[in-house]
Amino acid sequence: MSAQEASGDHRGSEVFEYALIRVVPRIERGESLNVGLIVYSKSFRFLRTRIELNEPRLKALYPGTDITAVRAALRAFERACTEGPLAEQTQGERFRWLTAPRSAIVQPGPVHAGLTDDPAADLARLFNALVAA
Repeated sequence: MSAQEASGDHRGSEVFEYALIRVVPRIERGESLNVGLIVYSKSFRFLRTRIELNEPRLKALYPGTDITAVRAALRAFERACTEGPLAEQTQGERFRWLTAPRSAIVQPGPVHAGLTDDPAADLARLFNALVAA
């Protein structure tokens, strides 16, 4: 699904990038649960995440997952957008670091691009279409 399709065929004027945030309880299986989204737009100076962990769903799909560890990893990912050592980097550098492939319980999905006039609205639309659905 393209960004335009996921965001309701929204046609904008500026490029933005986004990636899903996934919980991967057992790295070796490669299975994941979408729990959030990170959106970046250089033109709008916008870098934000929206993360909501559906604990009952995670427990049903992956019994035995350490929910406390997952919550801590998600909080760290969310804070890295605005706090800590990464806060001194440009938003683009932070986005690239946060979306770099990694082998951890919280992982970014592939980076996708779209066009926007309102990255906050696209964050909400994409989250509803790709995470909350």
